[in-house]
Amino acid sequence: MPWSHGDYPESLKNFTAPVRDKAVEIANALLKDGYDEGRAIAIATSQAKEWAENHDKQIRKKGH
Repeated sequence: MPWSHGDYPESLKNFTAPVRDKAVEIANALLKDGYDEGRAIAIATSQAKEWAENHDKQIRKKGH
């Protein structure tokens, strides 16, 4: 099931919007390539965190 800006996995709720959106983008691409949802979310989360670090973005919302 593809995700969107307003409809994303629960595991991404504490991430800032730019990081969450990047994770959704990556996860959707992985789903399209045939990955199962759980694996796609795990890979996308890891890659989105790395992207945020490389772009000096805050990863988690304040207080999380």
